[in-house]
Amino acid sequence: MQEAVPEGEGAMAAVLGLEPSEVARICAEVDGVVAPANFNSPVQTVIAGRRIAVLEACERMTAAGAKRVVALDVSAPFHCALMAPAMEKLVPELAAARFGDLKTPVIANFDAQPYTRAVEARQRLRDQVCAPVRWVDCVQKLVASGVKLELEVGPGKVLSGLAAKLDRSLGRANIEKLGDLEGALARTAEACA
Repeated sequence: MQEAVPEGEGAMAAVLGLEPSEVARICAEVDGVVAPANFNSPVQTVIAGRRIAVLEACERMTAAGAKRVVALDVSAPFHCALMAPAMEKLVPELAAARFGDLKTPVIANFDAQPYTRAVEARQRLRDQVCAPVRWVDCVQKLVASGVKLELEVGPGKVLSGLAAKLDRSLGRANIEKLGDLEGALARTAEACA
């Protein structure tokens, strides 16, 4: 993904306090590549694209009433059209990987729709590279599907924190290190009881 955009040519920024539709509208009015990359909450949208276009969009977001616009320290402008070269490099890797149908549905982050078939997994993993992450829609889909607990695996608690703001009924557990596993399993057992 880093190879898709030379260092310093891309950027990302978090826009706080504007409706996602307003963020998308402003991005569409800017010359150059800039678009929503992550719909994190109803009041937080991350944008990505060419640095100059992102900077212009940030200025317009501030003028439009954004509470804050924060440049993100990232290595590339993820989840936007500039990732197309990375997406194309991923295609043969996905084709070569062994996939089986899934027993548990996965909610795709770019359209918040569940899938279980191996062929869908390949396509959705490809498509998500350039598409925005629709976290709000994903959490809403999980809750509507009866999910009671969100388990975040990996460093930090950003996603579970965002999920908590979207729906307080959704339980949360985090696994950052092996020592967190026992507590997460206990939370899972409670949620499934």
